[in-house]
Amino acid sequence: MPELPEVETIRRGLNNQIAGLRIKSVQVKKARLVKGSVKKFIAVLTGNVFLEFNRRGKLLIAALKSGQFLLIHLKMTGQLIYQHGRQLIAGGHSFVGMDWRLPSRHTHIIISFRDGSRLFFNDLRQFGYMKIVSKIELEKELKKFGIEPLTAGFSLKNFVEIFANKKTTVKALLLNQKLIAGLGNIYADEVCFYAKVKPGRRVYSLTEGEIKKLYQGCRVILAKAVKARGTTFSDYVDADGRQGRFIKFLKVYGRKGEKCRRCRRGVIVKIKQGGRGTHYCPVCQC
Repeated sequence: MPELPEVETIRRGLNNQIAGLRIKSVQVKKARLVKGSVKKFIAVLTGNVFLEFNRRGKLLIAALKSGQFLLIHLKMTGQLIYQHGRQLIAGGHSFVGMDWRLPSRHTHIIISFRDGSRLFFNDLRQFGYMKIVSKIELEKELKKFGIEPLTAGFSLKNFVEIFANKKTTVKALLLNQKLIAGLGNIYADEVCFYAKVKPGRRVYSLTEGEIKKLYQGCRVILAKAVKARGTTFSDYVDADGRQGRFIKFLKVYGRKGEKCRRCRRGVIVKIKQGGRGTHYCPVCQC
């Protein structure tokens, strides 16, 4: 799943590529990926202009010239692919054997621009969505999100308050978008490794020092990942056509069976936790 660093990188790339372009036509091949009326969705977008792209957590927010907004959530396997002539650049989930012929069998929405370029919304598992909202509706949507680790409001005091009196596991809390927006499976594992905390630990068992290290990890790991343009696995490139480089810095995620890069004694294990694959070192994370 694309997480905060990947979605932020996509946002910047879309601003570079399609902000200011007028929409010529919209084709919806799979109605389930549009939240609300498909007829209204097409009517609002046709002839409209993308002014700029913003982001909240993992949610992309496209401001339209009409005053409305297009929300885009890539969920587990969503991709945005921009085609201009022979140029093909993509952002979002990567999967082996990606079909670069467009539209492909995984293409569900096509937005065509007057300059001849097109934006494809592909989704293998079809959990992602697009949605037209008003300014008032957008404000309601944004209230669903917790604080973001790379914002000024993400203070140690606020972080400690989030952890207070919680009985859940550390990883489950980090993944709760209503509390902390933007972390997903990859970076939650990396933050726990940074703090030397086992992902399955109960929050109430943490010391003040461990909570502080988790706080620092959220900021350090995500800032580094954004700078590296996200994490690239196999076919993923960002919306400017460049690959994310953070995979080189991953310490536990995707490293099952490898020797721990910190303690050099443990071997990274992968377990199922809350239905998700979870990676950690059983020696230096406790």
